[in-house]
Amino acid sequence: MEPLSIDGAWAFTPPIHRDDRGSFHEWFRGSEFADTLGYPFEIAQANCSVSGRGVIRGIHFADVPPGQAKYVSCAAGAVLDVVVDLRLGSPTFAAWTAVELDDENRRALFLSEGLGHAFMALSEQATVLYLCSTPYAPGREHSVDALDPDIAIEWPVDVKPILSDKDAAAPSLRTAQSSGILPDYASCLAYLAQLRGSLPAR
Repeated sequence: MEPLSIDGAWAFTPPIHRDDRGSFHEWFRGSEFADTLGYPFEIAQANCSVSGRGVIRGIHFADVPPGQAKYVSCAAGAVLDVVVDLRLGSPTFAAWTAVELDDENRRALFLSEGLGHAFMALSEQATVLYLCSTPYAPGREHSVDALDPDIAIEWPVDVKPILSDKDAAAPSLRTAQSSGILPDYASCLAYLAQLRGSLPAR
């Protein structure tokens, strides 16, 4: 697991075993997550989305606690996967980092509770898989405008962005902050400490 520039986000590039039949790789192992995170990554829901070129999904996040940690991979095609720090009080608040996920490098990205997530499909069609720590709960799910100039994500300039009506209507970062929906950094750290306290002795 490779830590990214935003605390609570990691990238994972698996060893891929290739031969004339195709390839094989491990894309998730619970014990390695527990060693890296300091707590077990409990999987409550698995999602699959299929998107055409240019589709942007996000920036999505959930109330903390319990939040929703995600482990994201691209099973087919390619996406630019983006983590945004939406945690008020964080040293990297409003910063973002991006990792390209595709069906060649098989990289995956993990983001902890409180971080925002978005991606853009770069290929004609992209299939993205998510492992989530909590199930979808509409009452605690939120979004921020993925095209907000105050965040200034550097989406590829040669790809026309396509957003759902819901994502296109998402508030700006400033509006989300003033409305009180953004997660608090101290609360996120306290929740992670609680999760680490639940790790069984080995």
